Amino acid sequence: MTNDLAPVEFLLGLGDNCLVLGQRLSEWCGHGPALEEDIALTNTALDLVGQARLWLTYAGSVEGLGRDEDELAFLRDAHQFRNVLLVEQPNGDYASTLARQFYFDAWHCLLLQGLTRSSDARTAAIAEKSLKEATYHAQRSSEWIVRLGDGTDESHARIQAALDALWPYTGELFEPTHAERTWALSGIATDVAALHDPWMAHVTRELTEATLRIPSSGWMHQGGKRGRHTEHLGHLLPEMQFLQRTYPGCSW
Repeated sequence: MTNDLAPVEFLLGLGDNCLVLGQRLSEWCGHGPALEEDIALTNTALDLVGQARLWLTYAGSVEGLGRDEDELAFLRDAHQFRNVLLVEQPNGDYASTLARQFYFDAWHCLLLQGLTRSSDARTAAIAEKSLKEATYHAQRSSEWIVRLGDGTDESHARIQAALDALWPYTGELFEPTHAERTWALSGIATDVAALHDPWMAHVTRELTEATLRIPSSGWMHQGGKRGRHTEHLGHLLPEMQFLQRTYPGCSW
């Protein structure tokens, strides 16, 4: 990769999505509705944090300013994060957590599949490693959507409400930034706009099987990829960054 800002922004976006969603899911640790679910969500969070480390380490090396994964994760302010707004949304009830995960996982798998064909060897290698975990995540969240949608009247109503509420945050997944557009043209990044149709086909297939309705709202939030976040990220970061900001340079 060339040493300019576009690849750094691109890699930060990949890492920040995983980091912020991993932090959100870790909030369920010890609070899951069942022991098996508690463990499953915690493992998913660990997978995502592990992926975030790979992307942020790479971003730091490309940036060339001496910032490592820890500095990028724990010493940036909210406006410097490049994650989509979807992943910073609060956990809500379990239906909301699963709806958020379902939307993200389906997109994440498609994104990583594309990145395995990246002309940049390190990007392709990280995507290849991450895709195995993301595929499992997507299978699991899809199964839960079907289970809840085709379950009781209450589970059906609650997962439908969660899907409807989070739907306006899905449009940003397919809105390319300048960095994504630039690096997609060079063969390094995936064309995120081209992921919409296969993502929609997956979502439609799973929701139909779950006897759920496809949300119809056409209005979409945007701005997270450009550093314009909801207040929720502002509340999430102090907890995630507390240790490093209180004791700078600390290590395990």
